[in-house]
Amino acid sequence: MKKIRSFVLSLAFVFVAFSLYAQEMPVDAAKAYNEGNKFLKAGNYENAIKKYQEALQTSQDYRIYYQLGVAYKKQNKLPEAEEAFRKTVEINPEFSLGYNGLGGTYFIEGKYQESVEAFKKFAELTTKKSLKEKANDNIARAYVKLAEESKKDGNYQKAIEQLQEAIKYSEFDAAYVLLANTYYENGDYEEAIKAADKVISMNSKLKGAAYYYKGLALKQKQDTEKAKEYFELAKKDPQYKKLAEYELKYMR
Repeated sequence: MKKIRSFVLSLAFVFVAFSLYAQEMPVDAAKAYNEGNKFLKAGNYENAIKKYQEALQTSQDYRIYYQLGVAYKKQNKLPEAEEAFRKTVEINPEFSLGYNGLGGTYFIEGKYQESVEAFKKFAELTTKKSLKEKANDNIARAYVKLAEESKKDGNYQKAIEQLQEAIKYSEFDAAYVLLANTYYENGDYEEAIKAADKVISMNSKLKGAAYYYKGLALKQKQDTEKAKEYFELAKKDPQYKKLAEYELKYMR
């Protein structure tokens, strides 16, 4: 059984620092909060955290928890970041960016289903088109990771369903590549070819993978000459060169 190569998924997270007037929260909290923001902007995360914790002693404002979550995430302290973002949305369930922070943290922790739900909430609440698009991209990426887990467990049908969900949110090339691979291993060669063709039609860096899986599917359909053609194309991708050469060697 051929194993699909792991694709690196980068997430676009949105973090902001709020400007507050002193009257919007107790004076001591506002002072510590704004000092924390200055430390955060300067990359001094330890002192930023201290200042946000100081601010929380006199105010449980959701914005303080949000910035605290950002600072913890910058330090890669994910359980602490998760807890801070969770507090943010508990206090203010309508604060869209809190769900974005939570979704990103869940993703890095490998909690992909929770990540999907948080990003969906972010997409629902945000009024900015660009942020909604980023949320949809991140939902798709989380579904791809869920599909990778399902496929690893041998649950091909569930993986296919998760990848189809991913594609509903974003025309994501890695989703189509994994879909082509999953269909191929599940014996559905026509669908594998369709998924590979979607990647081939895109301006994608993953075309080598698509050529390779299309070649495998064509080989199973006894279309030897076409299979060779796609393995020759796959050879141009360094990641698939040896795999394609192996297939070609035994087709001559």
